[in-house]
Amino acid sequence: MPPSMPEPRRVHARVAADPRKQSHWADSSISAVAAGFLAVLVSLAGPLTIFYQAAQAGQMSNDMFASWVFGIALGAAVAGIFLSWTLKAPVITAWSAPGTALLIPLFPSLSIHEAVGAYLTAALLLLVIGLSGGFERLMAYVPKGVASGMMAGILLPFGLNAFKGMGTLPLLVCGMLLAYLLFKRLLPRYSVVLLLVAGIAIAVLMGQIHFADVHLRLVTPQCITPAWSWTSTFSLALPLVLTTLSGQYLPGMAILRGAGYEVPVRKVVVVSSLASAATAFVGGITIAIAAITAALCTGRDAHEDPRRRYVAGIANGAFYLLAGLCGGSVVMLFAALPKELIVTLAGLALLGPIGVNLTQMVNAPDREAAVLTFLATASGMTFLGLGSAFWGILIGIVAHRVLRPVSTA
Repeated sequence: MPPSMPEPRRVHARVAADPRKQSHWADSSISAVAAGFLAVLVSLAGPLTIFYQAAQAGQMSNDMFASWVFGIALGAAVAGIFLSWTLKAPVITAWSAPGTALLIPLFPSLSIHEAVGAYLTAALLLLVIGLSGGFERLMAYVPKGVASGMMAGILLPFGLNAFKGMGTLPLLVCGMLLAYLLFKRLLPRYSVVLLLVAGIAIAVLMGQIHFADVHLRLVTPQCITPAWSWTSTFSLALPLVLTTLSGQYLPGMAILRGAGYEVPVRKVVVVSSLASAATAFVGGITIAIAAITAALCTGRDAHEDPRRRYVAGIANGAFYLLAGLCGGSVVMLFAALPKELIVTLAGLALLGPIGVNLTQMVNAPDREAAVLTFLATASGMTFLGLGSAFWGILIGIVAHRVLRPVSTA
């Protein structure tokens, strides 16, 4: 678009209708559909690898993991399509990648039944927050630096693990690292997707992947009976709420508003929470507005006309639904990949969020409290049956209150 034709700064979602548009079909475009597809592909290439690691840590069967994939994909599909359709804005929803990372140190001591109970607790708490309009008030109570320190501590092990495959498959890891740098330089928007393709290509050339066992297989959802415990509530449910609010809703809403879409926070939180509760019984973790992939569908690459980009959100949901129904095939593909490829891909895909949270932590006015939160969370400590994310945020809040300057007024 020429400089003389600046993009509108604000697009009020409820007033986006244009008399020239006769239907959603008239608003559709190849670029918007492609943007929705790419956002799903990025999620499958990056955040889903973290989910797969959690399933391995929990010693889950392939059928159970396929059910998990179905749950998260169905929740993201329903919430994203409904919100994009009704708000006329590209509202991209997804599962919480930082929240998924909480599962890995908790499994296998935490049962899948307790995890589902924690999912339901988190969904209920987020629903209450959404209905009450307390999103901004709650996040104001948790210092931004402390929240960033906790998220950086959760994600740091994934970045470190990206290089551990050097000892077993050095050619694969070195090749993926070089490919990541090259794609980040030339095609940064598509770097994660291209990295997945490059990693698979290298592994195939090394004889580490055999696709003979990968075929089309529809998913059979597994119904999981929830169970509640204090350990799962404090170690998973409460940290999951906080990471979802700080790691998904805050940046996700910032991306939408930065692109000019003034969507109501309450409706987004309520719809996503209801989708989370409905899909929890088949293993679906918390659904929220996307932070990592949202930018793919809110910019000019989706469509020059910001009023027509909502189609990217609908397309994104449709492709999520397709991926969920073929969850069995997705599981087969992941099972065929070397563990080193999965771990390296997850670590490099999270490099951006790790850097952002470390920067916010270091630049926070309450840096000492943020660093304490980061170290306690990254340590992987457990105490009284509660995980490091809970203790990290608790230590950070206490440190913030104790170390803040005393007013002399």
